[in-house]
Amino acid sequence: MENATTNSPCEEEPKQDEHASAPQAQEAGGWRSVYYIIGNESFEKLASMSLISNLTIYLLTRYNLSAIFVVNVVQIWNGSSNVASIIGAFISDTYLGRFRTLLFGSIASLLGILIMTLTAGIHQLRPANCTDRPHCQWPQPWQLGILFFALAMLSVGAGGIRPCNIAFGADQFDTKTEKGRAQLESFFNWWYFTFTIALVIALTGVVYIQTNVSWTLGFAIPTLCLAFSIAIFLIGQHTYIRKKPQGSVFSDMAKVITAVCRKCKLKTSNRTRYYDPGPSELDHNNVRLVRTDRFKFLEKAAIISDPSELNEQLKPKNVWRLCSLQQVEELKCLLGILPVWVTGICCFIVMDQQNTFGVLQVIQTNRSIGKHFKVPPGWMNLVSMVALSIWIFIYECIYIRVTKKINKKATRLSMSLRIRIGILLSILCMLVAAIVEQKRRDSALRAKSFTSPMSFAVLLPQFALSGLNEAFAAVSIMEFFTTEMPESMRTVAGAVFFLSLSVANYLGSLIVNIIHKATSHGGRNSWLGGHDLNDNKLDYYYYLIAALGVLNFVYFNFFASHFLGKKPSNDTKKVQPKNSIPNQQNGEPPQEKVFDITIDPR
Repeated sequence: MENATTNSPCEEEPKQDEHASAPQAQEAGGWRSVYYIIGNESFEKLASMSLISNLTIYLLTRYNLSAIFVVNVVQIWNGSSNVASIIGAFISDTYLGRFRTLLFGSIASLLGILIMTLTAGIHQLRPANCTDRPHCQWPQPWQLGILFFALAMLSVGAGGIRPCNIAFGADQFDTKTEKGRAQLESFFNWWYFTFTIALVIALTGVVYIQTNVSWTLGFAIPTLCLAFSIAIFLIGQHTYIRKKPQGSVFSDMAKVITAVCRKCKLKTSNRTRYYDPGPSELDHNNVRLVRTDRFKFLEKAAIISDPSELNEQLKPKNVWRLCSLQQVEELKCLLGILPVWVTGICCFIVMDQQNTFGVLQVIQTNRSIGKHFKVPPGWMNLVSMVALSIWIFIYECIYIRVTKKINKKATRLSMSLRIRIGILLSILCMLVAAIVEQKRRDSALRAKSFTSPMSFAVLLPQFALSGLNEAFAAVSIMEFFTTEMPESMRTVAGAVFFLSLSVANYLGSLIVNIIHKATSHGGRNSWLGGHDLNDNKLDYYYYLIAALGVLNFVYFNFFASHFLGKKPSNDTKKVQPKNSIPNQQNGEPPQEKVFDITIDPR
């Protein structure tokens, strides 16, 4: 258990200048602004998930693509969308700021989903419909080109939205107060909860319309929802706290790495000086990070090896050779979350399976309810969302309230415990999926039918477990990234989170292709691929992913968990300046500090 407030190794020192615009800052931000942001996010997710949930079915039925090709397209597209978040974070921090990046990203997504609607409505943009699989017309290269351009625009939009939406919402709270930190922690859960509820309510209708009524109408609805999302976002613009772009920390990190490589032979003792400018000269929100003892070798980038490295204003002549301790600490913050980042990748691979192979399983089960209704395969993703929403509701509205009455303060499950539970659920999800798939395939082969006589309901547990995996692991890892990073690096935290999703997509696609080639050697039926899961061994693939989950659990327990919630050690406190290089511009006192490091005379 842990209380609502936690400390971070990347703790910030108090600001020395809060600027004079305090009255306006108090009026803006808070839950008042977050309502608009969550409303925007809910409709944006409704639009994007309406496409993602049924993209596999759309490509199979309207573009006549093979199962292995569809899995690769979906996973690579998802991966590219998440990689774009790194570029979006850089643009947001350096040029546009989070508000404008979110706005332009939403417009790009609107263009992409509009093109997808046109591919559904104009039959010349895709191959002729086919009922005699696998003997179907393959799409023309230019038709695939239009499809891929639409997906690319959606990726560009995701690159602007994903790294900024959570960070922009977090900007609306004052995390320097205990109340603000508690509000921020609740914001993570309610952010997930609200848009998931909106998806559950709306996607039941949208996915049904896409599958059973009209793909054109089914894509037009999310297009209108995305337009409405942009409208909500603009209506609330007068309530937002908008922080100006302060420059990208990604370029600062590149400078630190370059400087460390150049000064790798320097040795340290008690006479070496660091470049450490005063708070007013910092690039990112005038916030100074507390110096930590981890990754000490990186501090060589801040060593002043020669007075000639500074100009007359006592600033570096070459920023790729001499960096500030602030820049070094920012890179330390990023390196400090990488072990947990790796854990997240393995959890997210499990989540990906249900959007692709899980949907393919649903197609080959008995989806009938009564005599006249068949469940759309895309509806199964709602099971994951419902499971996620139920848990968050129980956790926030029941568990925390009960513990607060008992302990007189809000007590939450520790982040480490939640991630462990998430990993175990990911393993259980794959084991259940493998057992169910074996029984589904056996029953279909006995019946000599493409679809199994087993009901689609047997697949409900694996989709529910996938949602609980997301509720425990994904929410906790997102929270860890955002709270571990200083305020000036929140966009980086969002980008790193979605980069982990991207790596999971690419890694999943790589595993699929390796297994497909390895198991089809010698003319044998592959575990994966083709148009009929009854000819494959999908359950073997699920067992393999479960084995990766076991390795992930061992890795997290014996290594990554030690990086959660570390507090700065006692010797990381600010050192009083002595023998420092004075920096008295604008009447400021000297800010340079001396640490126990010296230069190797060589």
